[in-house]
Amino acid sequence: MSASLGEKAVSRCNLFKSPPYSEEAEGLTRRFLTSAHRAALDTLTGWMETAGMRARLDAAGTLIGRYEGTGPRTLLIGSHIDSVRDGGAYDGALGVMLGLGVVEELARQGKRLPFSIEILAFGDEEGSRFHASMVGSRYISGTLKDDPTSLKDESGVTMGEAMRAFGLDPATLRTPPHRDDVFLYFEPHIEQGPVLEAENLPVGIVTGIAAQTRLSVTLSGMANHAGTTPMGLRRDALAAAAEAVLLVERIASTAQIVGTVGAIAVKPGVGNVIPGECLFSVDLRAPLAETRDAAERKFRDGLVEICARRGIGLQVKRVQQLAPCLCDETAQTVLADAIASLGHRPFTLASGAGHDAMSMAALCPVTMLFIRCRAGVSHNPAEHVEMADVDAAAHVMLGFLERLAA
Repeated sequence: MSASLGEKAVSRCNLFKSPPYSEEAEGLTRRFLTSAHRAALDTLTGWMETAGMRARLDAAGTLIGRYEGTGPRTLLIGSHIDSVRDGGAYDGALGVMLGLGVVEELARQGKRLPFSIEILAFGDEEGSRFHASMVGSRYISGTLKDDPTSLKDESGVTMGEAMRAFGLDPATLRTPPHRDDVFLYFEPHIEQGPVLEAENLPVGIVTGIAAQTRLSVTLSGMANHAGTTPMGLRRDALAAAAEAVLLVERIASTAQIVGTVGAIAVKPGVGNVIPGECLFSVDLRAPLAETRDAAERKFRDGLVEICARRGIGLQVKRVQQLAPCLCDETAQTVLADAIASLGHRPFTLASGAGHDAMSMAALCPVTMLFIRCRAGVSHNPAEHVEMADVDAAAHVMLGFLERLAA
């Protein structure tokens, strides 16, 4: 195998940083069902077909490229091609490009394995447009129990409207595909953390993924004149939200989990008007569902106290809840063998970030390979990987496939 596999994966990710694959000229933003998403799909479709795959778009906007094997079973290799606003080039996309490159290498060698391979390019892992993530993987795995099509983006466009404009039928999301041929889902992904760099290792084996809860909070106060309303008579929604943000930080720090308020919006948003309404997100993550749930209860109780004291109306909606995910132990062993055969030390670590593998675990066993990223920086234009590390990951993936085939 040529070292160009790693080079090709990185160069493809870098190509996807700019228009038409990004909604913005400066910085990468590629959200679900946008023109940038469409451009990425069109180019990926061409690459898949050139590699000898049959490409199709499923009901949830996931691009699937199938490389036929000689047996009835199917291995899924996937990740996502959407991004957060002003994100990095490799989060999600690198896993898709590695999967594509590995199939290209098999096709170049004329190899067919005793199982088929499908490369999955999910379009909505981040949830950065409609604030409900993993729609594609939840659809495929049959865990899309809620109906996300009524959710609106910042322009007031519903997901259902965006799907129809994209050529998809929102009604088909209610009927997930029946897959009894799939035996494993494999997701290569940058680590998004500093552990592999600290260990001086190019790749690592993921043991499991943390439990997640996402909340949407609306605080309703009273908009009023900033110059004439005494401090003690105010019902300031933003001041209450400020307390709530610090409450999230305090609860997460005490419980030794992670909690984040990443989005906040204020109405009317005028400099000389007391904020009458504030909307913000809350993201809670923990290794155990029980720990995460206890943190959510403490936050809700504390928020009720804050709002009662300040005379603020309160609405909390749970947008998403994901169970912790354990990766398949047999697949971890096979990955360890592939890594050791290349002269690297097999190393295991857990993921604090969410991944499509969490949803896919409801369909089949899952495994993940992490790739070192510089300083653990992700969801940021400074996201960076070394070519040699990506090439090592490609070698590991091919070795993994050879061992599965044997």
